[in-house]
Amino acid sequence: MKNYKYIVLAFLGMAAFSCSDLEEEPRGQLAPEGFFKSLDDVQTAINGAYGNMQEEAFWGRKMSLPLMLRSDMVSIGDQGTASRRIDHDRFTVSDDNGMISAFWPTSYQIIATANLAIEGAQTVGAEESRKNAVVAQAYFVRAYVYFHLVRQFGGLPYIDYTVDDIDALRDIERTPENEVYEKIIADLTFAKTWLPNTQPNRSLPSKGAASSFLADVYLTQGNFPMAYAEAKDVIMNEGTYGYSLEPDFQDLFDATKQDASPEPIFVIDFNGFRDGDIGQDYTPALTGIRANERGDIGGGWSVAVPTIGVYNSWDSRDYRRDVSFDTDGIFKGNVEPFTNFPNFDSRNIQSAYIAKYTRFPGATANGNGRASQINYAQMRYAEVLLIAAEALNETNPGTTEANGYVNRVLARARNRNGNASAYPPNVSGLSQTAFRTMVLNERRLELAFEFKRWYDIKRRQLGTEVFGPNGLEPQPNFNPGRDYLYPLPADELARLNNINENNPGY
Repeated sequence: MKNYKYIVLAFLGMAAFSCSDLEEEPRGQLAPEGFFKSLDDVQTAINGAYGNMQEEAFWGRKMSLPLMLRSDMVSIGDQGTASRRIDHDRFTVSDDNGMISAFWPTSYQIIATANLAIEGAQTVGAEESRKNAVVAQAYFVRAYVYFHLVRQFGGLPYIDYTVDDIDALRDIERTPENEVYEKIIADLTFAKTWLPNTQPNRSLPSKGAASSFLADVYLTQGNFPMAYAEAKDVIMNEGTYGYSLEPDFQDLFDATKQDASPEPIFVIDFNGFRDGDIGQDYTPALTGIRANERGDIGGGWSVAVPTIGVYNSWDSRDYRRDVSFDTDGIFKGNVEPFTNFPNFDSRNIQSAYIAKYTRFPGATANGNGRASQINYAQMRYAEVLLIAAEALNETNPGTTEANGYVNRVLARARNRNGNASAYPPNVSGLSQTAFRTMVLNERRLELAFEFKRWYDIKRRQLGTEVFGPNGLEPQPNFNPGRDYLYPLPADELARLNNINENNPGY
């Protein structure tokens, strides 16, 4: 996978106008008919969209970090970090939050590049089936980005065309949330129809990736029959798609082994090089222990750190806990427990730190792991199994089939370096309510720190419970009437004529 080169061309950046560019004079304009002469040109544009996902203003930091901080699994370690980060953790976000104002335009740039590829493909003289197999990637990318945005903002400006009149965008209206979901489903359905069963690597979407994301979209909507149908389709075709659970949970987070793993379904692939902020992965730095000498990368920044309650509540017999946490570090040549972390840098806290992105980041071209070789699984097969189990429980509770999907995941959690234990035990005989609670908790543990938990809290409306006084991370500022959505960026609203009101509470 690391040999696959993303092509991020300057002219794509010029052509990829977002709503946030309304006050800028375009430096150049690219008409689809002027560049797209072959399917290779279409693929080049799509590669530009993949490359933009690696930007610091998207998965490098700005979009991904708030998803982690807004969960009940991660809080702020270094209290001196930027207030724009602390505000997401404490639910004090305003409409000028710097994280949102950075990833919003980048998201639309990725979407615009996908739109460019879709329209450009129409000018290429090629057999329709060959053309659709390539352009289906752009439909997938567009759906992927809008799926993030609609969960974060609700209704929003929906653009599915190339922009040739920037001034006209001032009059764009907010597309209702349900209509955005309909368009996401349509894009993913097209992608599922035309994408191949397998791709050279998992950073390119396949038919199984489109089906897996459809399952997630339906689960988010509460359409449990369709979520189950899509997840079951992936499971029934796991051999065709080449999916299975990675035998050792640790190998999922070892950058030197991820490319060979059969479990990731779609990934954002950081390549261990840097060009300014392009291709830089800040997650190892943000989650790392300050002054830690392990790995010889200069330690981390102690920003996104689990509270001690998250660690203490996780049963030590579960192998996933070993993989997910760093409980010691190396300081002045000595191994020290996490209770001593603040002794070596006052910005550290007395808690176990996230290990998934710092233990095996691969070769890094600069300090703090910022040029890691990590693949970030946006969907992996274990999640598909859990989606199928959760959805089936809602439509037909008490089945051995649903139990079996969860038990496949739990069997791996018992496998510590090839030595099986009796914990966690298999699931059986649960009521519908107990199963629902169990599977949401298994998602919390299995997918810990993988940017999923906030979306689970939102879709199941768990905020009052998990951020209450008995939660793992009490947050007295959490307001269920406001905080399940982000605010639209204030500077964006100032440019638009027909979107005058922000989300409730902002």
